[in-house]
Order: sequence, then C-alpha cells, then structure tokens
Amino acid sequence: MYKRTVLIVEDELLIRIVLADTLADEGYDVIEAGNVLEAVAVLGRRKVDAVITDVDMPGGLSGLDLARMISSSDMKVPVIITSGGSIVRPEELPSDTVFMPKPYGMNVISAMVREMTAAETRKMAS
Repeated sequence: MYKRTVLIVEDELLIRIVLADTLADEGYDVIEAGNVLEAVAVLGRRKVDAVITDVDMPGGLSGLDLARMISSSDMKVPVIITSGGSIVRPEELPSDTVFMPKPYGMNVISAMVREMTAAETRKMAS
C-alpha cells in the first residue's frame, strides 16, 4: 500500500519534531527540512504528497517563495503555509496553498493534511 509523504519545512526544531511525530502517528511518511533549500533538494528527488512550511525561514527564501516554486512547477503538491508572526492574505497565496496561523492544534493540521491528500487522490483517480 502506498504511504503518503509529507514534507515539513520548519526551522524551529521543537515544532518540526512535534509535527513530524504527529503525522507519522497518523500513518504518513514524513521528511523534515530546516530551510527552503533543503526542501527544494527533497522535492527534486522524492515524490511528496503535501508540504507544510513556515513563512519565515533562514537562508533568504521564505515558505511563501517555496509555495510559489511548487505552484509554478508540474508537481501539483498542496501546501500549508504557517506563521506565528506574518499574516498571508488569500490573494498572496499560490494555487493549492492555504494559510494556517500559529499556534495551531496538531489535530487541526493533521485534518488539513488528511483532507488535502485525499483531494489529491481524488484528482488522480478522475
């Protein structure tokens, strides 16, 4: 059986660990990245079914930059953008991207991932 893969792009280690553990417990294969460049490297070599990224990231590229890169590619991967300090307006979001302000509940983020990956499965089946 195919195991859905979620890429978590988060520079705050504790948040990344808790989110990764939560999604792994939900049955996802989880890949972690501490910045956008690490995430781009992962996306270049692995099929990913969903991405969760923080807006403010080290290294000069933001999570919003990552979402735009994904949206402009042929990957068609849904993205959840999170932030505790930035507000991203709906018109700033690329397609297949949603914004979730921090702090968020782990049950809320897992439900969003479940919904997004289920929607992708329906798209592939039709």
